[in-house]
Amino acid sequence: MAKYPARRSLFDEMFRDFPLGYSVAPLHGDPLPNPGKIKIDVKENGDNLVVHAEMPGVSKDAIDVSVDQNVLTISAEVSQYDADEENDKVIHSERYYGSVQRSISLPAEVSIDDASAKYADGILVLTLPKVSKDAKRKISVG
Repeated sequence: MAKYPARRSLFDEMFRDFPLGYSVAPLHGDPLPNPGKIKIDVKENGDNLVVHAEMPGVSKDAIDVSVDQNVLTISAEVSQYDADEENDKVIHSERYYGSVQRSISLPAEVSIDDASAKYADGILVLTLPKVSKDAKRKISVG
């Protein structure tokens, strides 16, 4: 059985090549980022790898970061909704719920114990210290 893409994906694909002035904006909030749309930059800064990940519309409490060997995985639960007021009568509502995940291979082994993470303005910044491997070690003979 063939898997059909979601209607939103087909709609977005139809208008992908139109100039920005002719694009159709979502009716509510930002669309859910799909795994290919979580943009990640990895930079080497001295003894650290610095990772920037764009995750707009995500609460920092919903973000999970893990490293298994040299594979960095960033995942999050996304939910966007408007708070209903007491006297509101909802006629139509579009709510976004889902989870996103992105994994990439890091160019070096990192120390999780000394890593740090900051999230502000939709950007997750990870500072991952590289594990130093001494190419040469001396063994004393006793």
